[in-house]
Amino acid sequence: MASVATLAPAHEVAEAALAASRSAQCVVIVEEISEAEVRFAVNSVTTNGVRRDRRVSVIAIVERAGVLSSGVATRSGSPDIVELVLAAEANAASAPAASDAAQLIRGMSDADFSLLAPETDLSILDGVLGSLSGAFDRARSSEITLAGFAQHSLATTYLATSSGVRRRFVQPTGSLAMMGRGADGRRSSWVGVGTEDFVGVEMETFESELRRRLEWARTSIDLPAGRYEVLMPPSTVSDMITRLYGTATGQDAEDGKTIFSKKGGGTRIGEQLSTTAFDLFSDPLESTLRCAPFVSTSSSSSEISVFDNGVGLERTSWIKAGVLERLMYHRAGAARSNAAFAAPVDNLILSAPGATASTDEMIASTKRGLLLTSLWYIREVDPATLLLTGLTRDGVYLIEDGQVTGSVNNFRFNESPLELLARASEVGKTERTYGRDTGAYYNRTAMPTLRVEQFNMSSVSPAN
Repeated sequence: MASVATLAPAHEVAEAALAASRSAQCVVIVEEISEAEVRFAVNSVTTNGVRRDRRVSVIAIVERAGVLSSGVATRSGSPDIVELVLAAEANAASAPAASDAAQLIRGMSDADFSLLAPETDLSILDGVLGSLSGAFDRARSSEITLAGFAQHSLATTYLATSSGVRRRFVQPTGSLAMMGRGADGRRSSWVGVGTEDFVGVEMETFESELRRRLEWARTSIDLPAGRYEVLMPPSTVSDMITRLYGTATGQDAEDGKTIFSKKGGGTRIGEQLSTTAFDLFSDPLESTLRCAPFVSTSSSSSEISVFDNGVGLERTSWIKAGVLERLMYHRAGAARSNAAFAAPVDNLILSAPGATASTDEMIASTKRGLLLTSLWYIREVDPATLLLTGLTRDGVYLIEDGQVTGSVNNFRFNESPLELLARASEVGKTERTYGRDTGAYYNRTAMPTLRVEQFNMSSVSPAN
């Protein structure tokens, strides 16, 4: 890769690729990525540093006998623009007719399109770095080992099309994840958070929560597999509900492949999924969860299309008052199915009207149940029911008469996220969160704590 100093401005790269194109239509996406991170283990910082990268994608659209086909070529760093365009056009020339074909939208130009991409650096992690030394000292004195990471990135997308679209968006993404382990190796706990800029992220708050959970774990309790009432804090709810969101594709549902497929054909749009009036929605303008307000993709799938690049995104209700309201369709698929266009949005919020209880308040009102603070290695077992299997890890606790009385052995579980919504007997307040298993892919989520009856712990797990 060429050095950062030699890279041409991203908007000029996009314009040069469009100028070199000979195809009927062309889309160029330039992604500038700047990252900073610090990692720590065994009560000491192990690595920290910054990185920068660029990806350039050219999507060529050719027309043969009135039929459109598309081809894509992507390179990193400072590619030969003419070679990249020719590669995309060659791929388009050999591609079959595109089932997602649609005319590119016109117009829509952002005033800041020609601005350079901003860069992040380690200064945004000063608060974390400044707190680590004291945290390490306290951990050593308590015979606790801390490990984890903090990272921040700025991803700037430049989207340009032969139909006149010029869009630019800067996406900040940050996260802090930390694990504590007792000297005996038996006690462990995990916490994590997603953030745009680390404002309000206090290392001491997470250290305190780790210590509280490690104290809970001083008493160890063995329980058998079975069905339990559980409290799922926002992080574990996010790990499950983002899996539900990832399968909310209209075409796959029509093809009978997903939990949203209707018996006898079609989709379950309009069906009551839960007696609790859950709202599951995405909104690119949601405060603290802001994300790109337009489609930007270099590949097509059943729910998103390269032909839709530049199409605007807005608040989209997937489930409203417990009723399935929308599934993802690209424009071509929506037209074929007489459905509403809905593309993926890079955030997800689950809420219920009037829900205000905190996790601690829900613990206090629990007669007997399990608190699940961390899920891991979640995998799909059956797409038709969205049955998932996974492991509890670093934090299962027994609640008795409103108090946490000890830690419990780990389990393998088998559950469907849609069934969790259907069986939820209480919902807490919605807050920004970070799933341990899926946070790296779904950083911008806000979820409530859920009380779920009859959660299926299918077997005891030896994992610790």
